[in-house]
Amino acid sequence: MPLAYYDKVIRGTEKEDFHLIVQFLKEMVGETFSFLNYYKEIPVSYDARLLSVEHDMAEFEIHDYQAKVMALEKKVLIHSHPSIPVDEDLVGEVFYVSVARKRAILTRFHYAKIRSELRRFVRVCLEGRHADVDIHLGDGAAVLPASITDISLGGIALLLSDKTGLESGQNVNLILKLESPDTAEISEIGALCTIVRVTGGNPPYTCIAEFHSDRHSQQALAYYINQRQVEIIKELKELAA
Repeated sequence: MPLAYYDKVIRGTEKEDFHLIVQFLKEMVGETFSFLNYYKEIPVSYDARLLSVEHDMAEFEIHDYQAKVMALEKKVLIHSHPSIPVDEDLVGEVFYVSVARKRAILTRFHYAKIRSELRRFVRVCLEGRHADVDIHLGDGAAVLPASITDISLGGIALLLSDKTGLESGQNVNLILKLESPDTAEISEIGALCTIVRVTGGNPPYTCIAEFHSDRHSQQALAYYINQRQVEIIKELKELAA
């Protein structure tokens, strides 16, 4: 699970925090917690019931969709419980998970602040989709080709082999070339954006940009993102079957 989803919080030492969390969980057997994972940037969040705590490991009854994503991410975010003595979320590492049994055993807990839920827009991963973009720098400068890793109505994450001419704060025009989930046809969407940052010492570089879309572009992006979201949820259901 990427650290971009949460900030790790250490209140004492990691060992002391782990011990306190386990002691808290021992007093909460039978209670319900809210779990959170992400599948291709789509949140997967269901209630989980704490069954037992033994040898610093906690067993939960979980939803089968949650189990599948936990098996992939090897961690789970746990929303702060009203009874927890500190106002922190938790992260637990997966020791064992069974989709068929709807059971998971977690250990190595620590405190956290979940950041991913502060997102203003739904984000979708475009892994496995044809999703390219041309970055037009303007003023006769070269056009930089890139591929899209994820996208929302607010912004986009790109991978590119050449970052020449790209700077934080720069306004550029993008021509997005997106494969329709329905017809597999490639449609082009133009969008003005501001470069937020470009990272990486060697290619491929990562570029994060914020959209300033007009109404037409925003409607086209919204339709595409919604279709991709439906596609990912369908995939998750099939994986969890």
